[in-house]
Amino acid sequence: MNSASNRFLSRRGFLAATTGLAISLPMRPARASAVDERSLKAAPSRARLAGPDRPPASAWAYNDSVPGPVLRLRQGQPVRITVENGLAEDTTVHWHGIRLPNAMDGVPGLTQPPIAPGAGFTYEFTPPDAGTFWYHPHADSLVQLGRGLAGALIVEEAEPVAFDRDVIWLMQDWRLAADGQIAGGFGSAMDAAMSGRVGNLVTINGMVPADQTVRAGERIRLRLANAALARMMALRFEGHRPIVLAIDGQPCKPHEPEDGRLVLGPAMRVDIALDMQGTPGGRYRVIDDFYDGLAYTLTTLAYDKAPSLRARPLDAPPALPRNPLPEPDLHNAVRQEIVLQGGMMGGGKLAGVGGMMGMAMPGVMGSAAWAINGMSMTGDGHAGMAPQFTLRRGATCRLTLRNETAWWHPMHVHGFSLSVLSRNGSPVPHRQWQDTVLLAPKDTVECAFVADNPGDWMLHCHVADHQMAGLMTVFRVT
Repeated sequence: MNSASNRFLSRRGFLAATTGLAISLPMRPARASAVDERSLKAAPSRARLAGPDRPPASAWAYNDSVPGPVLRLRQGQPVRITVENGLAEDTTVHWHGIRLPNAMDGVPGLTQPPIAPGAGFTYEFTPPDAGTFWYHPHADSLVQLGRGLAGALIVEEAEPVAFDRDVIWLMQDWRLAADGQIAGGFGSAMDAAMSGRVGNLVTINGMVPADQTVRAGERIRLRLANAALARMMALRFEGHRPIVLAIDGQPCKPHEPEDGRLVLGPAMRVDIALDMQGTPGGRYRVIDDFYDGLAYTLTTLAYDKAPSLRARPLDAPPALPRNPLPEPDLHNAVRQEIVLQGGMMGGGKLAGVGGMMGMAMPGVMGSAAWAINGMSMTGDGHAGMAPQFTLRRGATCRLTLRNETAWWHPMHVHGFSLSVLSRNGSPVPHRQWQDTVLLAPKDTVECAFVADNPGDWMLHCHVADHQMAGLMTVFRVT
């Protein structure tokens, strides 16, 4: 840390990331006029990703922790976060899902100069929304995320919400070599043009998932965050009935997930209420079965033998308090369409990089593998990126996302949250708002938002290989 700067308070507000359900974090009283000072340093580190009995892997970390420290902020309280770059390459930090000023969004070239090695940058914003968010680099995203740079960011409600425990699972997916080190080969053509860099080990809060100790009768607010580069997840809680309370930080109508599966693409978050109604001493698996034939046990809910915390089950969980999102005016909306093209088996036209791909492997030698509306933007962002469309400030945009490819894409919009209206012509229930909308192959999703935040904003796939290989665009609010 740069000790010469009085903005660096190296330990203040630091909360170490932990595995499982063994942590309960108390609410802090709000200090409406105070500025919450934090600091982060991105630097090389070591992490025991493969477990305590294996040698630590070389990784990149925030504050020497993989994942980085859990930042718990307060809704409506200004925050000042100073980031120091201890890497040998440029970096930035993107505060994923936070509706903040454009200059604080962390896209190199587009919203800020990149943070050079040895330099720092101070981000200042006031989070308007309570909920579950996260932070990560937006420079050399594929490598920096893949080597460990990510952390949870929780904005607590202005008034505490009653749960017995409030728990975060930040899930990361790693491609490890036989020696337990993070494998090289970032940006391969096969990954770029297909499903992305899916790994061979999933961790919860930086560790191989151990049993999660729980007590019968307790109600937990479990915040699930998928910080993987490319792995989709579909979680089932054996013997339990999770209730979805929020998606991507935005409260929704409480409901059970379809078919009991909680589906999270990369960058997505889901808050659930989990009532522990299992048998004392019992064990219940949490299974990820997104990929056909590749289901595995992510972790196990292990009940202690104590009697139930309550004599009878709790009533259904109440809805979380709404955030101050502007309501779209659908009758006077401006219509825009984003069409996703390319990839293997895509047959798409990449007009921005010379037309049809023909028989060549897309993504070879850093070439584009994907396009939006026929144009490819590769990398992480840069100065002078031409906007796909421009919106007048205050206008409602009705945005259609159309996936013409054979692959799944979690599409992330910066600076806004989208009201999800319909999927393949069917209305989406439960009043869902999302900043990352997962599109299955051939899906069409209609969303809407109010363009109340001026600036140039990125919209891209959060499968990092896909973004880097062209599945990215910019829109402008004037």
